[in-house]
Amino acid sequence: MPSPPPVTVTLAEIARLAGVGRAAVSNWRRRYHTFPEPAGGTDTSPQFDLAEVESWLRAEGKLRREEDLLRWLWPQFDALDGRTAAGEAIAAVAGAASADGAPDGLGDAQRAAVREALAVARTRGVGPTYEFLLERWLGAHVRQVTTTPGQLAELMVALAAPSGDRPRTVLDPACGTGGLLLTAGHHWSSRRRLDLLGADISPVLTRLARGRVATAGLPRSVRTQIRTGDTLRSDVWPEERADVVLCNPPYNTRDWGHEELATDPRWVFAHPPRTEPELAWVQHALSRLADGGTAVLLLPPGVAKRRAGRRIRAGLLRTGALRALIALPVGSAPPHSVGLHLWLLRKPAEDAPPPTTLLLVDAEDGERTGRDPRPPVDWDALLRSVPGLVQAYEAGATPARTAVRSTVVPVVGLLDEQVDLTPARHVPADSGSAARRARRSWGEFTSVLGRLEEISTALAPLRQLTDDGPQPSMTSVDELLRAEALHLHGGQTLPREAVHHGPRPRGAVPVLTVADLLHGTEPTGWLGPHQVTAFGEHLTLTAPHDVVVAGTSQLFDAWVEEAAPMVLVPQILALRPDRDLLDPWFLAGCLRSPGNTRQAGSHSTHASRVDVRRLKVPRLPLDEQRRYGEAFRRIIELERMLGRAGELGKELSSALSDVLAGGRLL
Repeated sequence: MPSPPPVTVTLAEIARLAGVGRAAVSNWRRRYHTFPEPAGGTDTSPQFDLAEVESWLRAEGKLRREEDLLRWLWPQFDALDGRTAAGEAIAAVAGAASADGAPDGLGDAQRAAVREALAVARTRGVGPTYEFLLERWLGAHVRQVTTTPGQLAELMVALAAPSGDRPRTVLDPACGTGGLLLTAGHHWSSRRRLDLLGADISPVLTRLARGRVATAGLPRSVRTQIRTGDTLRSDVWPEERADVVLCNPPYNTRDWGHEELATDPRWVFAHPPRTEPELAWVQHALSRLADGGTAVLLLPPGVAKRRAGRRIRAGLLRTGALRALIALPVGSAPPHSVGLHLWLLRKPAEDAPPPTTLLLVDAEDGERTGRDPRPPVDWDALLRSVPGLVQAYEAGATPARTAVRSTVVPVVGLLDEQVDLTPARHVPADSGSAARRARRSWGEFTSVLGRLEEISTALAPLRQLTDDGPQPSMTSVDELLRAEALHLHGGQTLPREAVHHGPRPRGAVPVLTVADLLHGTEPTGWLGPHQVTAFGEHLTLTAPHDVVVAGTSQLFDAWVEEAAPMVLVPQILALRPDRDLLDPWFLAGCLRSPGNTRQAGSHSTHASRVDVRRLKVPRLPLDEQRRYGEAFRRIIELERMLGRAGELGKELSSALSDVLAGGRLL
């Protein structure tokens, strides 16, 4: 049997495997004549044999720890011939976990990758190994494969049975890699049997979904069947009637079978227009529900308002099949640039009169600020609020007051020429919330103005400055580094999967990125204490009184870090001064001056950078530096207070306008 071709990796992948920055690998390549020669690629993007790289890293002591088995496993799959080949090999890992070696039907390179994965799984476990490979595969093909984020899947499952009822059968007719089915299995698993049924048009996704559910550790009472098929054209579950249908269908497809399905019996409300495939999925979901069953679909916002679909929307309202429509915050799921909607549908019982109202929920966050134009989605708040609103509505009770705005609208009021169901058009603005925002913003605005007055008073003597007097001699950062009055620490590349997001637990260390600086926010990512220990010297951690410098012209800034430690990434560096020679605030103030930045910039036509080593600093005694440093500290605070005052002014004017527009002037 011929041996599989060698696996190759780029310099960036070597850096990721070794847990260092790309610059460190380039430096190794220059310094060590034993560094492996390229095995392919080009002069500007060379490829290296993975086995040779691993051997060299081990020989030179560059591997941090043996536990990085999973990190070394992915290149074996990434090197396979295309997305399908890699997906097939990953799916085969689940099937081969209980057998000896890889299954038949795979190529030599695929079989070799599967054997490597099985070897890792003996140490790491099949489930974690499979999930790691699947996540990396999805990350590599994020534009071609759409997934439902885990927290959104939890919300959809919670909405399907908000009162806690346990369904017997759950169907996902466009299951992809099985995320919704897996969440349903974890949520509703018990000693009672639960059937998970799935379908997808892609054979690779079907296999991956089967493997994902099979390796997830669900109890034996959960039985799963996932089949390959085109659900709209040729449904693989035509006779099934499920208690729950969960679906994140494909969006904006034109070739969904409009002509050949013109007389399909599923179109109870109307034949979906060619431009409305999502309404075909809505009617399909209803057709596969048992009486009283529930469907939750994730749909683009246009489905709620496009004129072409108004007849079907009207039919869903008249029969009571559509029970609730929830507008999610922007960024809840791909595509992240729009706020998607959740449609909650019920299969009407034959003898029951149709409901005469519709629940509309607007979960969009209306309190964004200029400091963070797209805040993270508060999934905890959504999971606390939205299912409770639906449960209260279904029980005929008045929904409790929550941070999420909602309203119950009579169906007759929606049946106009447009049948526009967009929640923002019907959910009334919360003038009480606007009043609270106005009070909060006004209080902070007043505090900022008071601080600005204090800073102005302290800086008032600087108005007497003149151009007279001798100029002190200047020195550069490069000269200070050579004299060891300063030490420079550049930020390092971190593996994307290593950085966590969301609320930062006690003991975690924040990670400052260029994106944080661009949005003007506090660090949004973090590393756990054990990760900081594991990365060791390969991390750039700030210390108190370090001068942090962002090195691009667009974002160039320098400040004294007082909340250390913090992890820095490329394009952000730390200057650590000898405080017996240099005052940190004096250094930061000099470095960030516009004239200094202009002289040290690269002045390229694209993303120009500032050469920090070329920045100039006056030669002054330490006592004099401290006087300058205090003035610089106040100037930097003045600049930031002015920026915050502008942001608060916009927030305040917006909130006051909402209050007045609600007729709440006292």
